[in-house]
Amino acid sequence: MITVSGLTKRYGGFTAVDAVTFSCRPGRVTGFLGPNGAGKTTTMRVMCGLTPASAGEVTIGGHHFADIPNPGRHVGVLLDASAQHAGRTGREVLTIGARTMGLPDSRVDEMLALVGLSPEESKRRVRNYSLGMRQRLGIAHALLGDPSVLILDEPANGLDPAGIRWMRDLLRDFAARGGTVLLSSHLLNEVEQVADDMVLIGNGRIVAAGDKATLLASSHTGALVQGTDPAALTAALVAEGLAVRPAGEGLHVDATPLQVGTVAARHALVLTDLRPGGGGLESIFFELTADSSREAVPTLEGAPS
Repeated sequence: MITVSGLTKRYGGFTAVDAVTFSCRPGRVTGFLGPNGAGKTTTMRVMCGLTPASAGEVTIGGHHFADIPNPGRHVGVLLDASAQHAGRTGREVLTIGARTMGLPDSRVDEMLALVGLSPEESKRRVRNYSLGMRQRLGIAHALLGDPSVLILDEPANGLDPAGIRWMRDLLRDFAARGGTVLLSSHLLNEVEQVADDMVLIGNGRIVAAGDKATLLASSHTGALVQGTDPAALTAALVAEGLAVRPAGEGLHVDATPLQVGTVAARHALVLTDLRPGGGGLESIFFELTADSSREAVPTLEGAPS
């Protein structure tokens, strides 16, 4: 269990994290989302005792990180896959970690096998690792002490599609065994697939938090539908008193998919597509964090129109 209570972090006159409060429960994966500079990494650094809080606190299992004896046996952390000794081999990195935690060297072989680093790769120096290999090594180090809590900042960076799927399965299995996972990522589709709960942060403040189903349901406005006879479908929906407007190759209806499907069945109309009208996690993300986004559509002087 991770509990963040009124957490604030200031750097001079700049407030990076402002009265942030949320929790991550055992047996669940919590996605921590926000634009660059929103306060995600600062929050996670405070969790791990790397950055002192200006106000508020973070506890893991009821304890501050610094008060947990042999913390690597309880909390697995990956904040920066590149922050590993470039001159050591992957095996050496894990061996040092294992001995620091009082673990047998056999645990190193278990973790290398778990993350898919071969014996040959484990003997290469970290400076010669790809970003994806460093991520795998970092995940191996986070899991080395068989912790009950994982705190991972952008763990999918550099992983190929097969690696991302592997990581997704790994985190789901960890949570299914009762573990607590806090996952920060910019890969919204991956977070949507793996997370049970979500916390969205912008400008250092929480803008939304809750279970995934509830948050995604909040973006479902109406229904999108297509049929083999668009004119008849439109007429049937309008006759039922439903507002209809064109949307791409289909129709947007101010009703639930169930209501639309019921009308179509009543009039014996064939549907080729029927789904909620919301834009999913990406839509929620951009809507709620728009004020803190750096991105805008650029306008170049002299560009052809």
